[in-house]
Amino acid sequence: MHEYKVVSFRESLIGDAIDDDKLEKTLNKHAEDGWQLKAITSAEVKGRIGPGAVQGLLLTFERPRQA
Repeated sequence: MHEYKVVSFRESLIGDAIDDDKLEKTLNKHAEDGWQLKAITSAEVKGRIGPGAVQGLLLTFERPRQA
């Protein structure tokens, strides 16, 4: 059995570019907890300010379920 986790990763508001360092830190942080990246999906991710959404990524992680 496995368990899954989905993390929203928004593009930077300045320049609309993905922050490679921030993405790498996010991936490494989850890997330290035993999560393995399963998929990256481009999606509109709700922003922190206002009702609209911005382009971003959904990171799907998987790890064996711990008993």
